[in-house]
Amino acid sequence: MPESHSADNPPTQRPWLVLGIFCVGFFMALLDGTVINIAVPTLIEGFGASYDQVLWVIDAYLLVFSVLLITTGRLGDTFGYRRLFLAGIVTFTVASALCGFAGSPEQLIAGRVLQGLGAALLFPQVISSILAIFPPQQRGKAFGVFGAIAGLAPILGPIAGGFVLAHFGWRWIFFINLPIGVIAALLALVFAPELRVGRAHAFDVVGVVLATAGLTGIVFGLIEGPRYGWGTIAGPVGITSVIVGGVAFLVLVVLWQHNRPGEPLMPLKLFTGRNFAVGNWIGFVFQLGMIGMAFVLVLYLQMALGFTALETGFIMLPNAILTAVGSAFAGRLADEFGGRFVLALGMVLLAAGLVVVVAMTGPNSSAWQLLPGLLIIGIASGATFAPLQQVTMDGVDPALAGAASGVSSTTRQIGGVLGTAVLGAVLAAVLNASLRNEATSRAARLPEGLREQFVQSAITSGHRFGPPAVPNGLPPAEAAAFTEAGRGTFAAAFANAMDVVLLASAAVLVLAALCCVLLKTREPERIDRDAGAAAVE
Repeated sequence: MPESHSADNPPTQRPWLVLGIFCVGFFMALLDGTVINIAVPTLIEGFGASYDQVLWVIDAYLLVFSVLLITTGRLGDTFGYRRLFLAGIVTFTVASALCGFAGSPEQLIAGRVLQGLGAALLFPQVISSILAIFPPQQRGKAFGVFGAIAGLAPILGPIAGGFVLAHFGWRWIFFINLPIGVIAALLALVFAPELRVGRAHAFDVVGVVLATAGLTGIVFGLIEGPRYGWGTIAGPVGITSVIVGGVAFLVLVVLWQHNRPGEPLMPLKLFTGRNFAVGNWIGFVFQLGMIGMAFVLVLYLQMALGFTALETGFIMLPNAILTAVGSAFAGRLADEFGGRFVLALGMVLLAAGLVVVVAMTGPNSSAWQLLPGLLIIGIASGATFAPLQQVTMDGVDPALAGAASGVSSTTRQIGGVLGTAVLGAVLAAVLNASLRNEATSRAARLPEGLREQFVQSAITSGHRFGPPAVPNGLPPAEAAAFTEAGRGTFAAAFANAMDVVLLASAAVLVLAALCCVLLKTREPERIDRDAGAAAVE
């Protein structure tokens, strides 16, 4: 039988060690979500993969991970957080080995699907465990560590991937997970208590099926929409119908949860708490703006300014370090002054950092001109991740911690996917319009016979986010002139498009900051009631 615990009888005497062990698995899963991006050219050229197959190597992981978070969060409430974490880390490690040994694109995609399952199993358990092993007055610091990992992993992905590719080959992107996964699993077995809430839970099978179908439709549609031009996929099935079908299934989820006796998969009473409801909305909007920012800046550095992926990672590294350090300090500030104020300030600073980037960069900028904006963004990011998680989970019944963490994580994932789709579409539209204008202006510098060909080639280049290809058979002097004009055209057009997207992201972040006024401050008496709500076997 589970045993109740209090502040005098905590679930573990070493909560920071347990959090550190769980964060190792969390970091590995997040890192693998981005590290594969650096290997796309290698997979296309050396592995015989088509562009669509490589897209699915990336998207299959994201799709499975996003769709299953609510279910796996609830599984943690039912079977225990350590058990689900161990299941996730073992699944992820085995899947990494399968990816590394893959002999075809199809096998690699299958391995990535299994990796997504492992990541979905372990991810919510980290948040739930923070609620279980830390008293409320220390959760800001704990979520600060969580936020530092969340901010650091996506930036380190390109750096780690570039180093591994340069020295060992793409398969070691996956093989490097094997010793890390084994060590994390062993440490969890030895040091982590069997955390679970103080009573047994039923498992809502119908809710799982409906929620999985609904989230799959929405996430698949948002991920694949740009590839199909937001039109037909096959026969009468189109992106719009898939997304609408997903929304319909989620409506059925809500109706089922409302009428189901016993314990539903996603208890609707979670949303009766103002902070949880508002925090999820803020997280959705925040992630939408943040994903667009990172997506555009990485493309700008590589495609417009010509930096390699590894160089891009190092340019973004100060941003990641400040995010990691800032998350720890923001967690402490949130414990002392309340997360609402720190969160609002962080998002306003993020918007300001984006405006600074727009003001100081252009088609011929250096990394130094980008640095002031990146430093502001890094500090601001550190002031958002931890307080956002804290204010969202503040006041949640510990018995529903897994369900709450799954819902909040899923909400942010969908916000990120939507941000990538919408801001990517805006970027492409503005880029294509700017390319025509810039190409027409710069074509006058080329020989008359190349001008029309240059304009058409430049316009077409927008679809692959790169400078126009030089036609075969040109004399060296004309080829050099064509190359120079093409690079200048693309860099100028991309800088214009980036400015629009970053300013749009800044506006979205200001909107999210304004929503912070709807959050309630923490109630001290609630803290006392929650202090001993976790239990262990």
